[in-house]
Amino acid sequence: MIIAAADGSALGNPGPAGWAWYVDDGCWASGGWARGTNNMGELMAVLDLLQQTAHVDDELHVYCDSTYVINTITKWMAGWKRKGWKKGDGKPVMNLELIQALDAAMQGRRVKFEWVKGHSGHVLNEAADRRANAAAAAYQAGDVPDPGPGFAGASDRSVPQSGPTVVEEEPDLFSDLDEASHGPALSDEEQVIALERSLLTDEVRSDRGAMAAALHPDWEEIGQSGRLWTREEFLAEMGPIGTETSLDVVSAERLSPDSILLLWRSITDDGSVLRSSLWVRTPRGWQQRFHQGTREA
Repeated sequence: MIIAAADGSALGNPGPAGWAWYVDDGCWASGGWARGTNNMGELMAVLDLLQQTAHVDDELHVYCDSTYVINTITKWMAGWKRKGWKKGDGKPVMNLELIQALDAAMQGRRVKFEWVKGHSGHVLNEAADRRANAAAAAYQAGDVPDPGPGFAGASDRSVPQSGPTVVEEEPDLFSDLDEASHGPALSDEEQVIALERSLLTDEVRSDRGAMAAALHPDWEEIGQSGRLWTREEFLAEMGPIGTETSLDVVSAERLSPDSILLLWRSITDDGSVLRSSLWVRTPRGWQQRFHQGTREA
């Protein structure tokens, strides 16, 4: 069995992007693009690993900290293909070139994917993460990243390392809040509440791109433990909530024409947490700028 970790990185979404997979210090690879997204990097890391191990019959065990990649390959891809590469809502699948290449590379392969929390000390994941970040940083500096030794006996890769021809903006959460999909236009306060509620769903928490679109570039959070989280730290470590969570609005106060302070309570079987979220209007729509939560007695 081949045991590896795959990871992606982007300095901006889109921006200089990197990917990497890692088995050990003598067997790893990395690459990237001058302009790409985090999800592209995550997908390409797995794709390159599949392509470079195509000549061996070993089962492949892949650690990923991206549930987007795992769900794409194990849950969503087959359905998208049956529907002509359309999602359930009829919208086109993003990153289609990479996903179609992954579909082809998975044929006849025995692959097990396992989610691992990012930046949690997992040796293989940390090694892949460092190399993906280094590749993105190299492109940002105008350099070419170290491609690594690769997998012994690998043939030429079928996808050009210049990357896909189309670089798409990461998905956002705002397109579903228009008048066509919700009847009468929502007020600003209703939009913010709807967006806040969407952040509690595993569908969004499993999609780094969707979550990134909802968080302001300068986003920060003070967690229940008192830890101050940056946007990048949170995006690196986030994952599915795994339990049903309801949102109870306390108040939605407009602080200015382009800012709303939302006070609310998240409720699970384990209890309730009193939360405050500052939302600001940007060219991309409403984005969360700050968040804090305090567990209630």
